[in-house]
Amino acid sequence: MTSNRPYLIRALYEWLVDNDLTPHLLVDAQKKDVIVPRQFVEEGRIVLNVTPTAIRDLALGNDYITFNARFGGTPMDVVVPPDAVLGIYARENGRGMLFPEETPSDENDTPPDDDHKPPRDRPTLKVVK
Repeated sequence: MTSNRPYLIRALYEWLVDNDLTPHLLVDAQKKDVIVPRQFVEEGRIVLNVTPTAIRDLALGNDYITFNARFGGTPMDVVVPPDAVLGIYARENGRGMLFPEETPSDENDTPPDDDHKPPRDRPTLKVVK
């Protein structure tokens, strides 16, 4: 099963913009494939203003969030995998969502091994033909 994080980021972004709020992404700048201006990273994190008037060419994809923005007057292409997004919120009131640490999807999606199920305390039903 794919992560729900990219879908939640897109939904919250749209909700914030529709309500005339300024969306900000809190990003773990130390995650793999993150491309952000390192001079603005503090304690391994960076806050990015992603309001439509502050950035260009925003793409909120399942694999990457990409856009172009100016940092200190210098344009830069920013790349952030959704799993590096720690939260999305409005600058004005803090409304939004922080995301929990994700575990690798293969651990979450593997059904439990039937041979190692704990014994049940209650009766179970079986289909008999």
